[in-house]
Amino acid sequence: MPIVNVYTWSGVSRETKEKIIKGITKVFEELGIPGHAVEVVIREVPKENWGVGGEQASEKFKETRPL
Repeated sequence: MPIVNVYTWSGVSRETKEKIIKGITKVFEELGIPGHAVEVVIREVPKENWGVGGEQASEKFKETRPL
């Protein structure tokens, strides 16, 4: 039973989370693993707690909005 952890910035919409879960499950189903055996955990992290290239994502990606 695969468990997939997805880390994303806070603020992702419910609809986008649904697409993420369905898409990841579909990939495993294509590999022959039944969808009911796939678990997807989405963890939201505030941008100020995420670093990219030595900067807080909240500063580096000021213009980026959640999906």
